[in-house]
Amino acid sequence: MNWNAVAGRFTPPARLAVIGDPIAHSRSPQMHNPALKACGIDAQYIRVQMPVGHVVEGFRQFAKCGFLGVNITIPHKFEALDAVDVLDSLARQLGAVNTLAIREGKLHGYNSDGPGFLRSVKEAFGVEVKDLRVLILGAGGGAGRAVAVQCALEQCPKLVLANRTALKAESLAAEVAKLSPRSTLKVIAWTDEAVAAEMAGIDLVVNATSLGMKSGDAELLPAEALEARHLVFDMVYRADGETPLLAAAKLAGAKVVDGLTLLLHQGAISFEHWFDRPAPLEVMREGLRNAVMT
Repeated sequence: MNWNAVAGRFTPPARLAVIGDPIAHSRSPQMHNPALKACGIDAQYIRVQMPVGHVVEGFRQFAKCGFLGVNITIPHKFEALDAVDVLDSLARQLGAVNTLAIREGKLHGYNSDGPGFLRSVKEAFGVEVKDLRVLILGAGGGAGRAVAVQCALEQCPKLVLANRTALKAESLAAEVAKLSPRSTLKVIAWTDEAVAAEMAGIDLVVNATSLGMKSGDAELLPAEALEARHLVFDMVYRADGETPLLAAAKLAGAKVVDGLTLLLHQGAISFEHWFDRPAPLEVMREGLRNAVMT
């Protein structure tokens, strides 16, 4: 890749990017570029396709070309953990880096997944995670791990982990237990029966898998287990309408939020790391909304 050409062929100049493989689907540029313009920052945010195994080289080239920061998405979040010079303590606990800030040639790694989740829950439901009993579906993956660790750090009263591979959930539970020894922590089999049996003692249900992104995906939980008092957070979002989980939750009268809100707040946190100032949240929200509608 001709890195100088990548940096120099844009007006305003490319100074921020999102990397992934694939990456063409990312709507982050439509969220960040209006924010940069609104703040009078002479910079542009671009997508960069990057193969696995090239993150270290990529970060060094971004720094060489005068970039200010980078967002990291699938499958590079774990590789990025070992590619930074300075690792934020929360990113270390969450076990992944999704935000890079480049300051005086140094690579600083952060994770906005957990904090973005907290802000999303507060905005959507008007409550704090620390006051909720939480069920995480898909607790073995990167997103599930970030949410579980963040819930433990918030000392939520109850945390239930469900995952298709029990060993992954049990390993995460052992780690989480050290962070929140006073919380009630439970690992369950991800079956309709086991999930339904837990729902009476749950306030917030989180889907941390990619299920629901495509039509025909497997059902996450029995629809009849959902009640109007439940809060449902689907980390997936679909441009063509609601996920089946959110549709079922709404039918039950439950309050819902999808992954678009999470993407917004993750983006705002990244902006704050890069520029040490509040992000223009409503400008970013409008850019994201327009991107989904087109």
